[in-house]
Amino acid sequence: MSDAQKPFLDLLHAQRVWDIELPAFDPATAPPAPLPLFHTWFAEAVAAGQAEPHTMTLATADAEGLPDVRTLMLHDADARGWHFATHATSAKGRELAARPYAALGFYWPAQGRQVRVRGPVTVCSPAESSADLHARSTGALASALVGRQSEVLGSTGELDRASDAAWQRAQEEPDAEVASWTRYVVEPREVEFFQGDARRRHVRLRYRQDGTGWERELLWP
Repeated sequence: MSDAQKPFLDLLHAQRVWDIELPAFDPATAPPAPLPLFHTWFAEAVAAGQAEPHTMTLATADAEGLPDVRTLMLHDADARGWHFATHATSAKGRELAARPYAALGFYWPAQGRQVRVRGPVTVCSPAESSADLHARSTGALASALVGRQSEVLGSTGELDRASDAAWQRAQEEPDAEVASWTRYVVEPREVEFFQGDARRRHVRLRYRQDGTGWERELLWP
């Protein structure tokens, strides 16, 4: 190990994991379907003071099958699945067009909990995508109006000019449309709930669709 690497490793190894009292989770009390449990855990994460509990990782694969991942916001979780939105022209939009399957990951360290969702991805209607866009803040609309997500940026000055123009338009035209803005739904085929334990006796409960409903099974940690 080089001398330059040692300070980083020392800092890395000094970090504590779940140095707090964690909630208990009895999988025998879990509901027959994953959505109600997700709603409960989300509310408990909010009550525990978890910062930005609505953020999640989205994993996709490109046309060659190479993985990609990023963090974005959950827009809803209902009987259809877990919702998010982005530009269809972005990297993730193009990847979903090529391979419409994704995985989501939520991590709520305030309670040592994770939730993982896997399944096919469907595209919502243009009307629903438009409603999603206009339910958001002026800043979110301005960001969408800038567009060109994932394209190479020539300079920060170019971004400043485009952002200023988009902000002005968003304020003047709050109903402005962005054709590429698309709402997606991950239709769950598997949903796993992970409850961390300080003694590493983690509880993992996985729901799997079996064609007629949900099968529940415990996993080794």
